[in-house]
Amino acid sequence: MTDRNPFGNPLTSRVLPPLLSASRRKWLAGTAASALALASSPLLAQSGSNAAAAPRVLRVGHQKGWLSILKKRGTLEKRLTPLGVSVRWVEFNAGPVQLEALNVGSIDFGDVGEAPPIFAQAAGAPLVYAGATVARPGLEAVIVPKDSAIRSVADLKGKRIAYNKGSNVHYFLVQLLQKHGLKYGDVQSVFLAPADARAAFEKGSVDAWVIWDPFLAAAQKSLDARLLADAKGIANNRAYYFTSRDFASRNADVLRIAIEEIAAIDSWASKNKSAAAADLSQILGLDIAVTELYLSRTEFGTKAVNGEILAEQQKIADTFFDLKLIPKKLNLLHAAPVDLLAGR
Repeated sequence: MTDRNPFGNPLTSRVLPPLLSASRRKWLAGTAASALALASSPLLAQSGSNAAAAPRVLRVGHQKGWLSILKKRGTLEKRLTPLGVSVRWVEFNAGPVQLEALNVGSIDFGDVGEAPPIFAQAAGAPLVYAGATVARPGLEAVIVPKDSAIRSVADLKGKRIAYNKGSNVHYFLVQLLQKHGLKYGDVQSVFLAPADARAAFEKGSVDAWVIWDPFLAAAQKSLDARLLADAKGIANNRAYYFTSRDFASRNADVLRIAIEEIAAIDSWASKNKSAAAADLSQILGLDIAVTELYLSRTEFGTKAVNGEILAEQQKIADTFFDLKLIPKKLNLLHAAPVDLLAGR
């Protein structure tokens, strides 16, 4: 959600996914299959015309965060039950792991940040983008210690900057430096996952940290970090909801309802930020002051993916290819299910 549900697991969302080894694929498939046995067995036991008549199941992978609120409310089930569709929820600790589960056919729908899907697509995953949040550039930023001599983006030249490799903030940093007349090689990149980056930042081992919420809000609240620059005017920082091309072709009605129900949670949160902050505080295990700051700069809204949004992903994919982070150029023109775009 983070990562990007729009929010994701505060510890692990948006971590760069490794290419799957055969053993990892086997392990993931077996683990997910066991967790989803009740959901999948009716379909696996039938074929031909009998399979067409079998009850449909939406297997939702999710991280702790936004989709956790939807699960708790049960509104998705209420909408889908009259259509003969049941919902099965499986929690993961990161968006990339959900993408792996989709790749081995263990889930049908999930939430993730903007960067991991590009790596999955480069590795041949059959995913398509079913939905996207509105732009949320205020949820990622470069921060420095309160007393740092760094006062502008230009001051980052030659400095040690911590961030998660291949993540949304990796793309943001590249674009930010370019806008301010610096090259990517003008800074010293220190690739660290969020928890390790926070430790390095706190110890003074790095000069700056590029990070997303709720880590960003937590650093501001508990470390008194100073915000140097956020992504406004630089990157849109959306979160995505994904599915497979095959599932979308057979269940466009189910996916439309799923996106509508997520959008309804967004609408509620935009009007009830205190209640939403309390829910997220409990779900994520964070101080409510952190989630309140986080939601105070969140833009709310979810919709089907269109050509304009795919063009944003294409730009990120091209940037990652130029940085040699992915092995081939991607063409994301057809990366959204056509049926979901009808009339939008």
